[in-house]
Amino acid sequence: MKPRILIIDDDPAIADVLAINLQMAGYEVTKSLDGMQGQALAVQLSPDLILLDLMLPQVDGFTICQRLRRDPRTQDIPILMLTALSQTHNKVEGFNAGADDYLTKPFELEEMLARVRALLRRADRIPATAGHREILSYGPLTLVPERFEVSWFGKIIKLTRLEFELLHCLLQRHGQTVSPSEILKEVWGYDPDDDIETIRVHVRHLRTKLEPDPRNPRYIKTVYGAGYCLELPSHIEPPNAS
Repeated sequence: MKPRILIIDDDPAIADVLAINLQMAGYEVTKSLDGMQGQALAVQLSPDLILLDLMLPQVDGFTICQRLRRDPRTQDIPILMLTALSQTHNKVEGFNAGADDYLTKPFELEEMLARVRALLRRADRIPATAGHREILSYGPLTLVPERFEVSWFGKIIKLTRLEFELLHCLLQRHGQTVSPSEILKEVWGYDPDDDIETIRVHVRHLRTKLEPDPRNPRYIKTVYGAGYCLELPSHIEPPNAS
């Protein structure tokens, strides 16, 4: 069965070009020219991936993305934002709204297809379930990959798919500095570029859920100029202990 992709873009010419190229790549495609209809189609069709423009009539793409993430019927569908808004704060806003990836117009169609393939591969994969070398638990942290949850100091915390995979990536290299290029390649599934704002946003989200004081992290540490390092105690201690 072909993966189904929903395009939500109010520009018919762009939507047609995207649809033709995706169909040629072997995907089934549905198009919507406005956000409200696109949201309804997402619920109705439960597509494997959504391509979402931001500059939509009536309701903008950021709002549509937030609504899709709040709805349990659509909360796990990967969303790739396609937009002419290229400033860093736009990208941050997109990830904060719940996007899995963000591609700025104009873009090469091959780049779009690569991002689509990477998102679909990741959506089909449940991390940390195969292979005896996978680390599932260390000290106060235990990964629950079937539900994208973690047990953290005895408390169950729900993560997004991306947050889970980022934490999984860091846990496999516990105590080591992991570079942004390694993280982008392993978690997002495509060759890295110079923009690491994607990673920063999701690290910030993880810290909000796991750190006692997210502004002064104890466990998910930034190694300036090098990357990120997960440092956990080998025994369980209260997270607010001095």
